[in-house]
Parts: sequence; structure tokens; C-alpha cells
Amino acid sequence: MSLSLKAMTYFTTALRYGNIAKAAADLNIAASAVSSAIDQVEAAFDLTLVTRQRSRGIQATASGRTVAQKIERLLEDYRAVMVQGDDLKHAVQGTLRIGYYAPIAPAFLPEILTACLPEDGHVQLHLDECDNDSAQQGLLDGTYDAILFVCDAARPAIAYDPLITAPAYCVLPKGHVLAQQDTVTMAQIAQHPLVVLNRPMASGYYHGLLERQPTAPTIAAYANSTEMLRSLVGRGHGVAILNMQPRIGSTYGADEVVGRPIADALPPLTLAVGYEKDRPRRLVQVFVDACVAYFANPANADCTCVFAGEQE
Repeated sequence: MSLSLKAMTYFTTALRYGNIAKAAADLNIAASAVSSAIDQVEAAFDLTLVTRQRSRGIQATASGRTVAQKIERLLEDYRAVMVQGDDLKHAVQGTLRIGYYAPIAPAFLPEILTACLPEDGHVQLHLDECDNDSAQQGLLDGTYDAILFVCDAARPAIAYDPLITAPAYCVLPKGHVLAQQDTVTMAQIAQHPLVVLNRPMASGYYHGLLERQPTAPTIAAYANSTEMLRSLVGRGHGVAILNMQPRIGSTYGADEVVGRPIADALPPLTLAVGYEKDRPRRLVQVFVDACVAYFANPANADCTCVFAGEQE
């Protein structure tokens, strides 16, 4: 037979007072509830733990004193766990595990973390780059406390706050003929070899854009990282399409690339922060609020490439 925390609390309170009526008054419950709790504890151990004396209240037997001591320690441990849990929920400390499918996250995530985390070193970060689907799965199974991901392909069970809408743009070598234009079209892009970001969700999105063109472009290379894609473009292997851009034009190979808005009406992608909204830890909510504030600042709009007239 299992015992509830309530029954154990009533039992130890009764023994502490040595009187059922006084225990009931302290607990603000009926005396019958205290008496019933004593019966439950005795039944659970199949022992006589309390001697009831009509005129002198109640008194613990030797077994009763032993059981009461063990239950008191158990209740103390329970209360300590609950206090620690409350501290964990409300304190800006502990471990923050973030999964991100945001190819240019190194351009903004450290700045966001610097703005929202305390300087006392009480927060340990675990940052994992992953694809869009594994980021969402990681949030659902508890691997991550928060994720940065493309919410256009969000699972129904994922709760999130949108951060920024990023239209597709063209990545070009700095000296490319199309780089001399203010904007480019998909028809112009299709006339040049393409480097395609070969990541789950992204590959399908970019192929979908290309399939709309009457002339199928030549795929020069597939790359599964944004920086490899930019380096290939910078070295002249082709042009590419992305949605978010870093703040610098140089690549790992020291070549220069530029971004040009695409004039066609294309579906954008939306970066969002996913997290458990019902009962977020304080640390998680602080991070989410910092993400929202960062992308709400017009000064940080340079992570997307849009027409000048489209910027708010």
C-alpha cells in the first residue's frame, strides 16, 4: 500500500503535537482526516504506531517513533527538492542547451547570449548546430531547452515565437557580372552554375525555387554548410541562393562575396525560437526574450538581404 505525502504530513504532525485535535487545528483540517491518516500509515506498515488515549491524546510506540523519524527525513528531502526546483525555475543560472538550424547563428547568437546572461559564470552553455528536423526532435525529447529553427516546417507540437522573416537572396562573387546590379532575377540566376545548400529542408526549398524556372540551371556543387557554399561561390564555382547573410563579405578563403536581393516574388523563410511555453525555466525565458528583442531592433536587419524600399 502506498502512502501519500498528505497522509505522512498529517501523521508526523499528529505525533509532534501528541494530540489529534491540535494537529487538525494547525493543519486547518478536520480531526477525522488526521485520524484517518494515522490509520493509513499503520495499515501501510501493518504495525501499531500510535497509542490513542482518550484523556491524554496520542503517543507513539517505539515502532511509531522510528517510522516517524524516517518519514520526517523523507518529507524534508521532498521539501528541499521542491525548493531547489523553484530556484531552478526562477534563477538565471544552470545549463542552457540550444540547438540551432540557423546557418549564420555565429553572427548573432554570441551577441544575444552576451546581452542576456549574467557575468558571474553561473550559466553553462551547450550549443549544437543541427538540421531543422533534429532541432525540433531535440526540443520535444528534452535534449534542448530552446531551438532556433525555420518555423515554416514546424511540427504541430512545437511552440515558438517568430523572430525574423528572411527573403531569398543571391550570393555572388564580388566581381560577378550580376553583382553590378542592385537586384537580380531568378531567370538571370538560372543562366549561371549554381552551388546549392544541401541540408534537410533547405535543399527542398531551394530546388522548389529553381523548378519554377523554364530553364533548369546547372548544379555545379552541393555543400552542406553555409560557409563552404560561400567559399565555393567566392572562388568562382557558381552562384547561390540563401536567406540569411553574415555581416562580413569575406569567406574562409579570403575571397569576397556579395548578396543581391531577388526581384521575383518568392516565398521567404521565417527564423523562430522554439521552447516549452507552458512552464519555461527563468533562464530559458530570458534567452527567448533576448532573441525577440535582438531581431526587433532595426539595426540587426542586416542579417537579411532585402530591397531598400522593403525595409521598415
